[in-house]
Amino acid sequence: MSETDFHEEEEVGKVYDGALVRRLLSYVKPYRWMAASAVVLILLSSLLQLVGPLVTALTLDLFIEPVDSSQSRSVITRGFIDWMAAVGYAPQPVDGILLAAAVFGLSMLLSFAVLYAQGYVMNMMGQLIMYDLRRQVFDRLQRLSVSYFDHRPVGRLVTRATNDIAGLNEIFTSGFVAIFGDVMLLGGIVAVLFALDWQLSLVTFSVLPLLLLLTLWFKKKARVMYRRIRTRLAKINAFLQEHLSGMAIVQLFGRQKDRLEEFEKINDEYRAIHVKTIIYYAIYFPSVELITALGLALIIWYGGGQIIAGAMTLGALVAFLQYSQRFYQPLSDLSDKYNILQGAMASAERIFELIDADLEIESPRDGYRAEQLRGAVEFDQVEFSYLPDEPVLRGLSFRIEPGETVAVVGHTGAGKSTLASLLLRFYDVDAGSVKIDGVDVREWDLENLRGGIAMVLQDVFLFAGDLAENIRLGHENIDDASLRRAAQEVHALDFIERLPEGFQTQVKERGVGLSVGQKQLIAFARALAFDPQILILDEATASIDTETEQHIQAALDRLLHQRTSLIIAHRLSTIRKADRILVLHRGELREQGTHQELLSQNGLYRKLYELQLEQEPAAEDAQSSGAPEPVTLSPA
Repeated sequence: MSETDFHEEEEVGKVYDGALVRRLLSYVKPYRWMAASAVVLILLSSLLQLVGPLVTALTLDLFIEPVDSSQSRSVITRGFIDWMAAVGYAPQPVDGILLAAAVFGLSMLLSFAVLYAQGYVMNMMGQLIMYDLRRQVFDRLQRLSVSYFDHRPVGRLVTRATNDIAGLNEIFTSGFVAIFGDVMLLGGIVAVLFALDWQLSLVTFSVLPLLLLLTLWFKKKARVMYRRIRTRLAKINAFLQEHLSGMAIVQLFGRQKDRLEEFEKINDEYRAIHVKTIIYYAIYFPSVELITALGLALIIWYGGGQIIAGAMTLGALVAFLQYSQRFYQPLSDLSDKYNILQGAMASAERIFELIDADLEIESPRDGYRAEQLRGAVEFDQVEFSYLPDEPVLRGLSFRIEPGETVAVVGHTGAGKSTLASLLLRFYDVDAGSVKIDGVDVREWDLENLRGGIAMVLQDVFLFAGDLAENIRLGHENIDDASLRRAAQEVHALDFIERLPEGFQTQVKERGVGLSVGQKQLIAFARALAFDPQILILDEATASIDTETEQHIQAALDRLLHQRTSLIIAHRLSTIRKADRILVLHRGELREQGTHQELLSQNGLYRKLYELQLEQEPAAEDAQSSGAPEPVTLSPA
């Protein structure tokens, strides 16, 4: 498995993409009052974080080691001294210290309240945006054509709707907000430091070039490691998804040891890349601490000398030490914010690629709607291919009258199931047209078109939930009486009522716990409950045993009555009763007629019939005894 197999996951895009950011911010618009509140709270939080060191400095300079206005280079200290003299405020040192402590404590309480409100508002807004994004992605997935899913792994699409969206949540709650808050705090600290002592400020900031160079080096290494980690993680996810889905095959052929060795190899690659990343982190953060310590040492060296020389106050030095620690911390966190931003850009790019995917199949503006389908079906010179230069249908033409039952048979790959996909407009034809009631399906409103057609497949899909919900599929017009009637018609009511909770019995994922025959009976009940005018049976009874088929044969007759029915290559007992049989071969209509007419022609249908009799000789005995023949005309 090569890395190019996961090319899409490797492309992490730009670290910052203005167009993507603007589009992401458009999702904030419905919650702009929350965003505005968050900005105000961030500003308050930044201001409150400046209060503590400043109160400490003033307490030292005004009440513990009092200085006069001429002894301090601090604009703030001189301003307070001049203000106190102007208003005649001269508290005792103890009272001044108590007042300062009260201000300090109040600022801490207010800071707690503001940070709590900020965190709540931002996380609430982030969850609301994620809700909107998930809804939009799922809505888009439901509207995309079937062909979109033919070449895209389901696991990757699930990742878009889960992991990638979760990655965006972090940028709304920890990315943009944290960066904006850090900028506000850094700006405030710089302003206060220069107001306290501009000379010591220059000494404090002298280590910034070293910190900047170290951060740029780390970002470069982190970007490479980030790309490689995502690539290896994509390998692990793909391997796990594939082998968990095919675990029965792995165990059947005893490939556990071989598959474990392959997984160990992929897992080791992922571990090795993480180890390299850990090494870079192990170098970066201690180096940041070293540079920070160097900055503090310079502050103590220069500031201590200024205090001894009488050019600086003790309060200003203490404030510098406190502010410098708060100043260096956001800078050292830039690497984490860089990774958050990079991951968010990659996630946003993939999510918007899915949202912007072309809707190849969609309802036309003012699409045709019919109050009631008559059920006339026509294929007129239809040509179709799933892949370029590999035609599946070649100039196919036939007509099904309303209420007529038509069976379609042919070898595997003849194009039988494609007829159903084109009729439901899961795909559009390359040439020709498919018409229902004389109107091209491309002109129909899709919801109205598909609402009049029901389809029963060989591989029945059941959703997690109860049996009743799997039959009505959320359709409110199907009441409990209709539900029971539909189940009774297809002989599903007996086994449903024997279940512990009847129709409320919970169905596990993909119907685990139900037999293949039971699941197909549920599918028949589902089709009957929706009362379609056009019914498609695609190998619908292929997995039902002969006894079960005999039970539902009468129900099928009633189900097909007065409905246009297209029966694709299922058992002979139903095909023989069809009004007409179409024989497809390599995408072309070779023969058509009743069962007896086609046998008498001694053509392709007869050859298929005899081939199946040879494969299942017991069918001859069944025919002679008058029992329905369990013969399938389409070879598996």
